Amino acid sequence: MKEILSTHNPAVMAMRELQKPRGRREAGLFLAEGVKMVREAVALGICRTLAVEIGREGECMELAEKAEAAGCDVMRVSGAVMQALCDAKTPQGIVCSVAIPEQPEALAGSRFVALDGVQDPGNVGTILRTADAAGFDGAILGAGCADLYGAKTLRSTMGSVYRVPVRHTDDLAGELDVMKKRGFAVVATELGGEDFYEKCPHENCVLVIGSEGRGVSKSVRDAATHHLALPMRGGAESLNAAVAAGIMIYEIARGMRR
Repeated sequence: MKEILSTHNPAVMAMRELQKPRGRREAGLFLAEGVKMVREAVALGICRTLAVEIGREGECMELAEKAEAAGCDVMRVSGAVMQALCDAKTPQGIVCSVAIPEQPEALAGSRFVALDGVQDPGNVGTILRTADAAGFDGAILGAGCADLYGAKTLRSTMGSVYRVPVRHTDDLAGELDVMKKRGFAVVATELGGEDFYEKCPHENCVLVIGSEGRGVSKSVRDAATHHLALPMRGGAESLNAAVAAGIMIYEIARGMRR
């Protein structure tokens, strides 16, 4: 296990490039910070390079040894290097580069969530995490969404990024048309829509969450089979995108228990 003290070391600089979207695209890798995210990456065999902070080996050494035994390149680094590699203000002392999964040609299953220009990383990550918890089968991310492999989004997924199959597309309306031809209901969520609880489908459904500021785009709205809204019985005019998505995801998931 090599020891690296400088932020200018080539291996460290290569990992730092993964903090940028272009670097991630070119390398086909992203950075996973913290014990939970690293542990899952090691267990899945997708960890490529792992850095553990000198002085914190005790809590992370078993994980680092498992990664090294699996063929991952492991290095002990200074606190300054760890801080440079991590987005979190107080790193947990371990970070690794992870292979970005290949995009599935088609999503398999019966319940999916689609994001139409959801720009906030916390919302994107939280929606993916909620879909995972509710047993949804995958997600579709349209143009304008926050980068799934950015640090803030990844933290919000709490590891669900490893478990939920995701398709990225610049033509979300086209993807939804394909889903309709496969027999899926496409639910566009929008103000002024019909009552969600009365009309929401529970099987073969794609739930579309629109952007925080503009809602669902016209092309996606035109592709939808259902136009639904959560009833607002109080004074608020709208809900946070992730909160609204969570309510609707679990309402759709109730059909799994029926």
